Amino acid sequence: MHKIPVTVITGFLGSGKTTLIRHLLQNPEGRRIAVIVNEFGEIGIDGELLQDCQICEEAGSPTAPAPILELANGCLCCTVQEEFLPTMETLLQRREDLDCIVIETSGLALPKPLVQAFRWPTLRTGATVDGVITVVDCQGLASGHWVGDLAALEAQRQADESLDHDTPIEELFEDQLACADLVLLTKVDQVSDSERAQVERWLRQELPAGIQVIPCQQGQIAAEVLLGFGAGVEDQIDQRPSHHDHEADHDHEAFDSLHLTLPPVSEPDALIAQLRQLTKTECLYRVKGFVAVTAKPMRMVLQGVGSRLETYYDRPWRTDELRQTRLVLIGQHLDRERIQAQLQPLPMG
Repeated sequence: MHKIPVTVITGFLGSGKTTLIRHLLQNPEGRRIAVIVNEFGEIGIDGELLQDCQICEEAGSPTAPAPILELANGCLCCTVQEEFLPTMETLLQRREDLDCIVIETSGLALPKPLVQAFRWPTLRTGATVDGVITVVDCQGLASGHWVGDLAALEAQRQADESLDHDTPIEELFEDQLACADLVLLTKVDQVSDSERAQVERWLRQELPAGIQVIPCQQGQIAAEVLLGFGAGVEDQIDQRPSHHDHEADHDHEAFDSLHLTLPPVSEPDALIAQLRQLTKTECLYRVKGFVAVTAKPMRMVLQGVGSRLETYYDRPWRTDELRQTRLVLIGQHLDRERIQAQLQPLPMG
């Protein structure tokens, strides 16, 4: 039996991983693709967005459409044995119906423990990690929103290399870069040419030699670019260093995930304004979810990184689903009662 190739899509919160995979499923170029989505939160926003992709069914054969399997409310790198292995074993039972598997990790996940799981006997004979794709938000990096000011950071390191400037977020980011076979730079249309050049120069200094950085807008990258690396990453993962190589465990105690359910809103702009205000008073990294707007038959998708919030309507509400607003907030030291109190003045439908 052939080994099924597995592509791991990693990247920080809001970098564009789901948009990338959605485009891949809509343009599979004849490939039968299964997807595993891992989210850090109580509800699976990304998995639902992919399931609602109307062309996803065409990625599989007529008798065996490509499945989208979801591992929610936990970091995949921490639950490899309990959740990921059984999911992969299920997929391997139907590998003759699949050409490849794509795994979208949580933005808080380390890619290396996941890749190491492919050394397990139950997986080693049936699957191989074809490549690791790291998605990077160019606009966020240019503004220094996640890793600090690029010029200042470089000046500090040159002044005293022994200084420890790492934060938990920065360590995650650097580990994702260190494991990459390819880096996709998203949101390049939202920065100036000089800002983009600065980000690319910095990335190439951080990346291992030979790792390419490719610009990507709205996830529009051909399947042949993302798939078919043939890297066998699990066999040389020890050559990809991680901040957590010598730690017994990796946890996310520094991160909180808060799930909010609200009634339909009559003025979505008011909700967006309130969420932007929350980014000023709360340590809030990521917002995503679905918004029920009273006068609209369509469901609104809301995605945000820091104070940058984007919305669009993706599909009509189904007759069998409850029309309500569901949000996932990811950050540090999030207080449910305080946040709900700030959202209470919203005009509801």
